[in-house]
Amino acid sequence: MRKPQIFGPFVSSLVLMLCFAGASLAQTTPPMASARMENDKEALYARFNQYKRSPNPEQQRFAYPTAKEYLLRFGGERDADTKEVIRWVAEYEREMHARDLYAAYDAKDYAKLFQLARPFVKDDPDYFLAFSLMTEAAYEKATAGNSEFTAEAAGYARKAVQLLEAGKVTKPDPFKSLDVARGFLNYALGTFVREQNPVEAAAAFSKAVKADSPFRTDPAAYHRLGVSILKGEFAQLSNEYNDKFAGKQASPEQTAMLNRLTLLAQQTIDAYARAVALSTKPEQQDARAKILAQLTTLYKNFHNNSDAGLDELIAGVLSKPMP
Repeated sequence: MRKPQIFGPFVSSLVLMLCFAGASLAQTTPPMASARMENDKEALYARFNQYKRSPNPEQQRFAYPTAKEYLLRFGGERDADTKEVIRWVAEYEREMHARDLYAAYDAKDYAKLFQLARPFVKDDPDYFLAFSLMTEAAYEKATAGNSEFTAEAAGYARKAVQLLEAGKVTKPDPFKSLDVARGFLNYALGTFVREQNPVEAAAAFSKAVKADSPFRTDPAAYHRLGVSILKGEFAQLSNEYNDKFAGKQASPEQTAMLNRLTLLAQQTIDAYARAVALSTKPEQQDARAKILAQLTTLYKNFHNNSDAGLDELIAGVLSKPMP
């Protein structure tokens, strides 16, 4: 007959208690390695900050390798110091890259510019300078009749505009000001997409002429705006209107769509009229005559085949806000 194991359960419970106690002690033991890492991190950041703020150029040049060492060891963290180092390194590397980008752009070696800039913007999606220089290069080639980079640069122009609208751009380089950047980048984007996407082009041209930039008084910008409205949203909405309401009685939906069409027609006529009114230079007179002929036809289509009031519209359009 087996003897009862009086001490068995007690011993087992004791072992379990000791195990839990040991685990608890292990968890509360100070993480010495973690403390050393934190001290190293603070010391490395302090050294970086000292180099960065030093008035001595010989000392300043050590800031970048120190920052890179910091990010190599602690770049995955999310504290304020690490974010500052990440931002500073991005700005420093942009400055280094900028020299090469400007050199390629100034030499009109646009293929090299794109080759250099593509990996930069892939690694740095907020690199406004690179997006802008590629947009400028593609625009110059497109103006000369070469659309090699047009489709690609449309995406870069969009990204640059988004950075502006999000308030992420503090330095306007390569432009003189943020408004000049806003005007050019929107105008270039509209130019790139006006055939494939006139709706997007109209929105871009509208932003370009409203920016405090040379495009505010550029007749070509207003003409392209008018053409894009007409070929884009107006044409689409006209087709939809005819499909839905041709031969049917009036309805609130029909009235709303008709009002929208009327506003688009007014915006188109206004844009054409501004293009004519701004065409004052001798070299612009041939283009002015063609735009005026287009405007006259358009105006008469919406005014019972009459051009009454057109001259007055052109004479006073620049003193009025755009509809």
